[in-house]
Order: sequence, then C-alpha cells, then structure tokens
Amino acid sequence: MRQVIQDGKGQVVEKHIQVVVITGMSGSGKSTALKAFEDMGYYCVDNLPITLLTGFLSLMENGTQVPSRVALVMDVREKGFLEQYSEIFKNVRAQGFHLEILFLCASDNALVQRFSQTRRRHPLQEKGDLKAAIQKERRRLAALREDADNFVDTSDRNVHQLRRTIQELYASRDDLLQPLIHVMSFGFKYGVPPDASLIYDVRFLPNPYFVPELRPLSGLDAPVYNYVLEKGVTRQFASLLGNMLSFLVPLYQEEGKAYLVIGIGCTGGRHRSVAIARWLGEWFTGKGQEVIVTHRDLQREK
Repeated sequence: MRQVIQDGKGQVVEKHIQVVVITGMSGSGKSTALKAFEDMGYYCVDNLPITLLTGFLSLMENGTQVPSRVALVMDVREKGFLEQYSEIFKNVRAQGFHLEILFLCASDNALVQRFSQTRRRHPLQEKGDLKAAIQKERRRLAALREDADNFVDTSDRNVHQLRRTIQELYASRDDLLQPLIHVMSFGFKYGVPPDASLIYDVRFLPNPYFVPELRPLSGLDAPVYNYVLEKGVTRQFASLLGNMLSFLVPLYQEEGKAYLVIGIGCTGGRHRSVAIARWLGEWFTGKGQEVIVTHRDLQREK
C-alpha cells in the first residue's frame, strides 16, 4: 500500500522517495551491500547521522532531480543512533516516506575472522577483546533487529554472493511500497535460514534423489518438477499450503510487514524444496503478489 499524508488543506500528498536503511553488525557487509544498491541506481550515502535524516530527505524531495530510491548506511558508529532511530524513523514514515530497514548480521566466528583478516578495529572494541565487542554490539542491536523489515545472514556469503543476494532481493522489485514475498528453498543439512518467518519441511514428499535418472537433475528441471508435483501427496499438500498462506499473508501485511520470507526445506535443497518453491512462486504470481524465488543451497548440491 502506498503511503500518503495530508497537507494543511487536507489534500493527499504522495511521497515518491523510497528509502532503504542498511544497518546491522559491524563487519557484516554493509559497505558491500551499499555498493550493490549503488549499482542498481540507488542514491547512496554511508554513515549518515540519524539527526540529519529528515532534513536530508526533505532536500532530496525538493531538489531539481529527485531520486526515487535512496540507500543509507546507519549504525553504531554514530553515538546516539540506537537511542534516536526509533522516533526519527517513526516521524519519517509519518511524513509519508516509505522507509525499509535492511539488517545484516553474521555469526561471532565469521565476524572475528573478518576483523582479523582486515586488521580493523571494531567500533565497540576495548582492550583488544574483539569477541566481547561483537557480543556487546549484538545485544545492543537486538531491538533494531526486531524492527527490521528484512534480515540477511552473511556468515556463509562472500562479497560476490552478498552482492548477488542484494540484487536478487531488490533489483527485480517494481515498487518497494508493495509487500514482497520471498520464497527460499534450502537444505536442512546446511541449516535453517534465520531470516525465514515461515518454514515448511517437505522431506515427507517422494524423493527424486532415489531415482537414478533424476538424481543429477534439480527441481528446476521438468522431469524432477513433474515427478514431485504429480504425486497425490504433493497435490494435497499444495492445496493445504495454498489455503494456509491465503489466510496468513494478508495478516502479515496488515501488521505492516513489507517483506515475508517463506522457507521450503528438504534434505539437500536440490530436488523437492526447489520444485515446491518454484510452484509456490508461480502460485503467488497467479494471485497478483510480487514474489521472488531463490534457491539457497542448489549450487552446493552439484
């Protein structure tokens, strides 16, 4: 739903600038994400002071060449950010701007390794205790993570994979003001996606892995897709899943959730989960819902 406000005469004023605030753990890849947004044509600013946000957007809106999309990195490097962001973000949204929070995170071990490789100092680090600084930041960011519209765990992503993830999530979107459904297939043996709001385990479906001619293929290939979808148990599951999501998705949207991740998991993330995720993407498209479909572990299972 497009956000609007009323001017002093009671006229509806529509805000066209869409804002993505990139935040999260230090060392989680925010600079890489910002470069990905810049490549997609966003107007980008790193480390914008939170107190300047409202004025910055007003200047953007009243400029001669108004950008339609803005990406900003804002985090704990600025003192007072965590104390002020909630009220300022609320005011920005009340003015009619669409503001979406993208939170990047990574495991303690991944962050320790990255800081050790770059020899950079963590912004909260004291007396050389890097892990303590990471854990302190994680605690301080807990509330902001809960407020985030989108969450990406970068623990197992290199620079190129993170850039591709950002492009998958944002480049294909026609309008950030419309709720987005992200259907993600995955393999349970590689871990459950931490950013998924809903997870469906499809390991009970017939497994193409045990059919010799289907094993080297994936759920993107017609023989595997048809093998999975033509089974009676799959058709029954698809019908029940469609009914459940028809009930749940509008409720999430009414709560203001702009981004919903639905995880579909099988053992390795190559056959059954990929086929069901593909079907679900087509189902959402048929309902007129903006949807993207990604397959997190498909390449691992080659």
